[in-house]
Amino acid sequence: MSGKNKTLGEFIIENQAAFKYSSGELSKLINAIRLAAKVVNHEVNKAGLVDILGTSGDTNVQGEDQQKLDVLANEKFIQTLTNREIVCGLASEEEDSFISVNSLDKNHQNKYVVLFDPLDGSSNIDVNVSVGTIFSVYRRVTPIGSPVELRDFLQPGRRQVAAGYIIYGTSTMLVYTTGHGVNGFTLNPAIGTFYLSHPNMKYPEDGRIYSINEGNYTHFPEGVKKYIKYCQEEEGDRPYTSRYIGSLVSDFHRNMIKGGIFIYPKSSKAANGKLRLLYECNPMAFLAEQAGGKASDGFNSIMDIEPEALHQRVPFFCGSKNMVSKAEEFMQAYSKN
Repeated sequence: MSGKNKTLGEFIIENQAAFKYSSGELSKLINAIRLAAKVVNHEVNKAGLVDILGTSGDTNVQGEDQQKLDVLANEKFIQTLTNREIVCGLASEEEDSFISVNSLDKNHQNKYVVLFDPLDGSSNIDVNVSVGTIFSVYRRVTPIGSPVELRDFLQPGRRQVAAGYIIYGTSTMLVYTTGHGVNGFTLNPAIGTFYLSHPNMKYPEDGRIYSINEGNYTHFPEGVKKYIKYCQEEEGDRPYTSRYIGSLVSDFHRNMIKGGIFIYPKSSKAANGKLRLLYECNPMAFLAEQAGGKASDGFNSIMDIEPEALHQRVPFFCGSKNMVSKAEEFMQAYSKN
């Protein structure tokens, strides 16, 4: 069977044995995420036709205005993952605290928790720019059969067993890893099936794209300012091209295919940066490393950070390995400035 004709379901079954905890449960979990992605994709594609654009009138735990599609996507993922009775706990960027999933089966052996950002880049929804969903999966650390606890979610990224994203754009793609490389699947909307379209995705070691909101330049630490100037210099293969969408999934996806670096640093306006360690940075770091890239807080690997809170924020440098390493050099050199 050629790669182009292989469905996501077939790929999951064929590769299940490579997963060291193989019991079929993780495969069912990925399938549940696939179903939720199709439901959200259907709703995203109706934006502008029905009343799902604009703010919902509520704010999330971070004090940000929730878009109507934020709320809808959050509800759909929680509903789908809960109804399948596969997970023992959920944590969403849109919820104040984690959700303990009480299975109807009192002898359930559910061992996975899922953390997710239901609709990344939601500030772009009203202008029809690509948005996405990010997810991260861990094995629980508390005893199976008992209610989940906060420590089941506050695990470093190195302990992830799966992570991925869905990008809702010109085509809808599901990209994920279980620690054996990164593969991308494109949705055929005519029949509602994801097909393997991007096998064994890899970051180029070098790239020529840097993605950062330069409107915040004056608020950045000196190391970031110096790195931006380095990217703009006329020397060798530079200057690099500046490309910034403002949707992490979209910027990450482009840079993984073409080669580049995404940066959301700390600043005088956001002392710890803006992105969330558990819902955004850890899953993207796992994907980056599995694709031959690198992810850092500017000094150390993202996946080695010990989480302290569900909605913890961290600076984020992610992309082609050599570009991230060069950015770290500037951060180290100007760390006292």
